[in-house]
Amino acid sequence: MDPVSQLISSFKIPIGRWGKTFFDFLTTNFEWFFDSIADGLTVVLDGLVDLLLLVPPVLLVAAIAGLAWYLQKSWKLALAVAIGLLFIVNQDLWQETVETLVLVVAAAAASMAIGVPIGIWAAHNERGYRYLQPILDLMQTMPTFVYLIPVLILFGLGIAPGLIVTVIFAAPAPIRLTYLGITSVPKPMIEAGEAFGATKRQLLWKVELPAALPTIMA
Repeated sequence: MDPVSQLISSFKIPIGRWGKTFFDFLTTNFEWFFDSIADGLTVVLDGLVDLLLLVPPVLLVAAIAGLAWYLQKSWKLALAVAIGLLFIVNQDLWQETVETLVLVVAAAAASMAIGVPIGIWAAHNERGYRYLQPILDLMQTMPTFVYLIPVLILFGLGIAPGLIVTVIFAAPAPIRLTYLGITSVPKPMIEAGEAFGATKRQLLWKVELPAALPTIMA
């Protein structure tokens, strides 16, 4: 190592020690707060799992297959969904599948609830989106396990940390898609709404969101 590099490395910034001090402070002083969030999420998610497990697996398989047919109007897809889920039942993995299903659906719903309003705000605040964009890039490029370490420290083990980490990783997608959908609304449509005296709220709900819905739902 050359002398300059050796000199630079000899004065290490104590990031590790600072990070440990910060997380020790959080876990010592705000443990009740993080435990309350984890316990609340766990109760809700476990309650949903228990509720779905009360339904006979065959009925739930039929309902999911019917939903697949309703959404895609394809009997082949519905049949494939039914066969796949019945195979899971046959392998005695139904409870684990229900737990995963609840986690994924809850994470998707939470990501939409967080991402769509932020995307709407970003679409109407170009300067704010410029500051937000590098944060979204970082959230999407960092591996999920990087989020998992601090979340486990703060919230402990369980289904709640899995939900939180999944939401952190997934939320940038609805933010970007909502931003893209609203900013892609043709100007003549907005001008027509303004010409009819629509307020900003009416433009959002009756012009921008309906036009952007296919992009948002991607």
